[in-house]
Amino acid sequence: MSYRNDAAVDFLATRRSHPPKMLRAPGPDRPEILRLLTLAARTPDHGKLEPWRFVVLERAALDRLAPILRDRVLATGLDQAVADKAASAFDSPVIVAVVSTPVASEKVPGWEQFLSAGAVCLGLVNAALASGWGAAWLTGPAVLDETFGRSHLGLSEDERIVGLVHLGSRGETPPERPRPDVAAKTTWLE
Repeated sequence: MSYRNDAAVDFLATRRSHPPKMLRAPGPDRPEILRLLTLAARTPDHGKLEPWRFVVLERAALDRLAPILRDRVLATGLDQAVADKAASAFDSPVIVAVVSTPVASEKVPGWEQFLSAGAVCLGLVNAALASGWGAAWLTGPAVLDETFGRSHLGLSEDERIVGLVHLGSRGETPPERPRPDVAAKTTWLE
């Protein structure tokens, strides 16, 4: 095992997301975001299709979209508390919407392309955390409401938000959370 990277292994063993409510300004600037996106794009991508893209939501866009999202949630019949929580998710300094952009391919099915976009989300979170930023990958009403993405983020009919990656300066360290019992979730075949 001559290629072992103990620092990377230690990082993966201890990494934890920073919930948006724990993120603080400032968030990464545009050059830093481009660096993080470049790292995130080093992801499994069968066929080199690049079946994803990014929509970066800076503070002005988040301030503009939060009340729109609140109103959309209320229009679905959910209560004010749910709507306020949905809008408050846009309090993060910066959010990157990772968008699945399927590419017609006889070789690579759509579900595999969607997984590649999911891998980009995790890659972006890990790149941000390893770079000293706070980060979390979330979904929620802005992701689940496909009309919101088309109307306000410029998504086409065949595109879908895979996740919203919240970025900012780290506040307090988030508490450790229970981790899965990996042995109980593992089957060995001989």
